Amino acid sequence: MTGPAFLSVAFRPFFLGAAGFAVFAIASWVTGSAGGDIVAPAIGPQRWHAHEMIFGYGAGVIAGFLLTAVANWTGRPAVRGWRLGLLLALWAAARVAMAMSQQTGLLLAALLDSGFLVTITAVLIREISAAKNWRNLPVCVATGMLAVASALSHFGAGLPAGIDLRLGIAAICTLIILVGGRIIPAFTRNWMVKMGHDKLPAPFARFDRAAIAAAAIALLSWTVMPRAQISGALLLLAAVFHLARLVRWRGAATLSEPLVTILHIGYLWLPAGFALLGASIVNPALVPATVALHGLTAGAIAVMTIAIMTRATLGHCGRPLHADGITVVIYLLINFGALARISAPWLPLDYATSTLAAGLIWGGGFALFAVSYGPLLLAARAPA
Repeated sequence: MTGPAFLSVAFRPFFLGAAGFAVFAIASWVTGSAGGDIVAPAIGPQRWHAHEMIFGYGAGVIAGFLLTAVANWTGRPAVRGWRLGLLLALWAAARVAMAMSQQTGLLLAALLDSGFLVTITAVLIREISAAKNWRNLPVCVATGMLAVASALSHFGAGLPAGIDLRLGIAAICTLIILVGGRIIPAFTRNWMVKMGHDKLPAPFARFDRAAIAAAAIALLSWTVMPRAQISGALLLLAAVFHLARLVRWRGAATLSEPLVTILHIGYLWLPAGFALLGASIVNPALVPATVALHGLTAGAIAVMTIAIMTRATLGHCGRPLHADGITVVIYLLINFGALARISAPWLPLDYATSTLAAGLIWGGGFALFAVSYGPLLLAARAPA
């Protein structure tokens, strides 16, 4: 391999870029709340923030992980070098165009934003098809859903309000369910065997299929009927299924290694988010909708992605699979930031101050990741 280590594997540029962008997005939201603007989106700062955390940060992490993983799944050469650089440039250009769309125009932003996800999906389909690795094709369906959601955010005039964001969140939750359902029990089993545990995570079974189906039906119902009582009931049912699924993976036995435990905590946010969202539909006076939504976004998506980012970086960079003190602080900041965000209506501060504090704590976790893991992502892999 010739060229910079930074472009040798997809997780390197996309994990660092996504973490840096998360910090920028939070900083933009904080300054906007204080009356100053560092972005000029034609869609308005509030919608820009929601859109970019899904299609900017979320899509960046997903691209980094899946482009790295697909090489392992298929045995084919990884996307790297100038090809990887072009994908990174497309993602970055979309972020700039979205942030400055008052000047550059919405059409350019739309083409770049949706074009990135269409391209990533096409690359994944090509790699999986070339290797006839059909068992991993469902991840392409999920990334395709994300691409459709991005397109709807730009070209979906006349559709129900917010359907693009709901579909985007549903697509990322689907990826968490599919990929998390594979790697969490596998990594947990590997660690438990190494530590001499005899009670191992339950293998994939019919119950897992039922849980996946329950979540798929609930997310579809919520996407198209976000206020329907049936959607709330289905989300509550999915929460029960996925909490039970998580218990079967025996995460409580991993508390001595936070690098494994955080995967279980990240997945725990998924049924918690489903439960909050279901409760907000069944009884809106009990749980505000914005609180429930942040259970899935600031909670499930953020914690699960940081869990994968830290573990993949350590493993692929040849470092010990152990969470040091700084990594634990990263986990605490992002989890506490998410908890503070969903607790904001009930904290003993005014709502604006509570959400501001939550954003700063949450963003601080990603800033610490960028500073502490950035050198690993930029440097060559440590010799074995």
